[in-house]
Amino acid sequence: MPVTEIDSPDAAFGIAGLDDILAGGLERQRVYLLEGAPGTGKTTAAMKFLLEGARLGEPTLYITLSETEEELRTTAKTHGWSLEGVEVFELVPPESLLDEQQQQSLLYSSDLELGETTRMIFESVERTRPRRVVIDSLSEIRLLAQSSLRYRRQVLALKHYFAKNGATVLMLDDLTTDINDKTVHSVAHGVVQLQELAPEYGAERRRVRVLKYRGRRFRGGYHDFTIKTGGLEVYPRIVASEHHTAFPREALSSGVAELDDLLGGGVERGSSALILGPAGTGKSLFTINFAVAAVRRGEKAALFIFDEELGLLYDRMTKLGIDLRSMEADGDLIIEQVDAAELSPGEFAARVRHCVAAQGIQTVVIDSLNGYQAAMPQEQFLILHIHELLQYLNRQGASTYLTVAQHGLVGEMKAPVDVTYLADTVILLRYFEALGHVRRAVSVIKKRSGKHETSIREYNIGEDGLSLGEPLIGFQGVLRGVPNFVGPGSGLMGEPSA
Repeated sequence: MPVTEIDSPDAAFGIAGLDDILAGGLERQRVYLLEGAPGTGKTTAAMKFLLEGARLGEPTLYITLSETEEELRTTAKTHGWSLEGVEVFELVPPESLLDEQQQQSLLYSSDLELGETTRMIFESVERTRPRRVVIDSLSEIRLLAQSSLRYRRQVLALKHYFAKNGATVLMLDDLTTDINDKTVHSVAHGVVQLQELAPEYGAERRRVRVLKYRGRRFRGGYHDFTIKTGGLEVYPRIVASEHHTAFPREALSSGVAELDDLLGGGVERGSSALILGPAGTGKSLFTINFAVAAVRRGEKAALFIFDEELGLLYDRMTKLGIDLRSMEADGDLIIEQVDAAELSPGEFAARVRHCVAAQGIQTVVIDSLNGYQAAMPQEQFLILHIHELLQYLNRQGASTYLTVAQHGLVGEMKAPVDVTYLADTVILLRYFEALGHVRRAVSVIKKRSGKHETSIREYNIGEDGLSLGEPLIGFQGVLRGVPNFVGPGSGLMGEPSA
């Protein structure tokens, strides 16, 4: 039995993310404006709005002034939709208005066309008695009106007419005539704006923003969305304060006893850890050790890889005794290759959120934040994106491990983005030279959740994976890259103590 409008207080779009932003959908029996430049997805969103109404058993009407019915049905077909249940009224001017010889000379033709257009709209509504109406688009009405005053009066007339008929109306505006004309903004009950951005490299980025919604609290700001087969996918901006989950806080092992000692017992559940170091120090291996340890505890983990090709990662880890393929085949490990040039930050955050909320992932690895930054080259708010994502994951009881590659190899090094103050634990990796060899050292420089070793340990990467030695007690200046030997024992791995 179909759901009626009485059962549904709001007229939902049927687009989950957009309905979330609108706090449920559109308040019924009101007029709304959906605006955006050509190609931003207005028609697709409008068709989905009417199809959702048809699914609920409501009569719906699509009034098109700019596209033919055939074009609309072809567009719907590309998304796998049938417009069955949606009445399409293709509004074309009467033949007399197309014939120059029969046009009135004592009156402006625009006066006749505007009046005739309005009459035909009213007739189509009287005939179908719809509960949902789309008018596509206002640009044609604005052109016929020719002046801002006449245009406003015409829009008000439409608003009052639809209010008497109890319809929820979505008016589309392609902003091709006058983008500074805010006439409909003041008349409409709510205004939703779609935008398309073209970065200098990579795919176009689309975002949606609710400019106005009378009498309702909505999710403000910009939200990324994409147009895919099946319609719009909207990714609401994460607000971490809205998500709280109770979970036991406990120290989680890395699977390497010496690393756990360095961390004061491990990394706490529901916290974030940042592994910082130059290229080649093994940052990815450190994070994967935490993910493998989670799988061995019977939990699920997810790896989001920005920088490395997955085939190379699989082979490299196999040589270190870590079989990622089998863990992935068993469903314990999710590995996703992230293409920074094709993915918006909002879509990436939505992927991570889906893994945690829908798939029960408790360990998340993001490798690396350098790639994350590349995904938003024209964005100025990377830190805020990461902050909200980390806070959300922490409050869901998920442990997050991130890597940042620093510029340089030894000596003074800089990171392209400073997020050390956001992470709960910071692990620093360094190269250093000793006894004619280039070696690696690790130290924990920050841990909010408890005590940790203040020592520096050497580590090796071999056939058995990651191994750590005893604290380096015979050197000073290891983290600078060129240490001084002060004795009495070196503490180097593979070297006898003095």
